[in-house]
Amino acid sequence: MKARVDKDICIGCGLCESTCSEIFTIEDDGLAVAIEGDILESLVEQAEEAKDGCPVSAIEIDEE
Repeated sequence: MKARVDKDICIGCGLCESTCSEIFTIEDDGLAVAIEGDILESLVEQAEEAKDGCPVSAIEIDEE
């Protein structure tokens, strides 16, 4: 599984980072970004929680 943040939608609220900092971080531009690699199985639930909590639905989780 991989996570992706749509920076055209992201408002930089930081909720995803506070929910799952192992996957999401806020970059210097003030917007969130997800790690490049696969989400560890132990972090899938947290990543899904961050996705569901995003106020603008900027996060996608693909089951590649």
